[in-house]
Amino acid sequence: MTKQAKRIQAWSGDRTAVHQLDEAVKLVKANARAKFDESVEIAVNLGVDPRHADQQVRGVVSLPSGTGREVRVAVIAKDAKAAEATAAGADIVGAEELVERIQGGFMEFDRVIATPDMMALVGRLGKILGPRGLMPNPRVGTVTPNVGQAVKDAKGGAIEFRVEKAGIVHAGVGKTSFTDEAITANVKALVDALARAKPTGAKGTYIKRISLSSTMGPGFKVDAATIGG
Repeated sequence: MTKQAKRIQAWSGDRTAVHQLDEAVKLVKANARAKFDESVEIAVNLGVDPRHADQQVRGVVSLPSGTGREVRVAVIAKDAKAAEATAAGADIVGAEELVERIQGGFMEFDRVIATPDMMALVGRLGKILGPRGLMPNPRVGTVTPNVGQAVKDAKGGAIEFRVEKAGIVHAGVGKTSFTDEAITANVKALVDALARAKPTGAKGTYIKRISLSSTMGPGFKVDAATIGG
């Protein structure tokens, strides 16, 4: 508890003020004092009620500066599509045997991509992958015949976003070792994607509050007007 208190006491910056994006990025980086390269995380509070079907927010966005972390991609495909996925850099590729491994507890991957013809098999994994947010879905490009491109996108910085029950979207937008410009570009790309994904049922202010933080650091409020989303 003492170490945590000292770390918190060492935080700098006004956490009650609403900052311009570039200021918030600098504050997040200045307060990232862990002994590892902390992730930069964004929380966007949306004016939606996810309990209603017409207020769901979900999609995928390619972060221009990448994510800063290695993404392990599993592809459920066979024959030529399996070969395409392997050539594109997929970490694990298989069909029936891979489904069985996952059913047996294998979870050493961060993204699952499947071809449409494999969805009958993939359906068996709903109770395993669904709660973890890993279930392939055509809406976010993880059910596709173009598995090679999907693998490259996942490896190159594409991330999925989905609104939570409280109406908040959480996502990683880089590492504190990134330049300010790289983090700013990623934040803008995500917020722009959220704006484009505005559901028909959303009323009033859509993007209500935004905050940035590092893995172990404090959060700082961001003025949405300085992001352009």
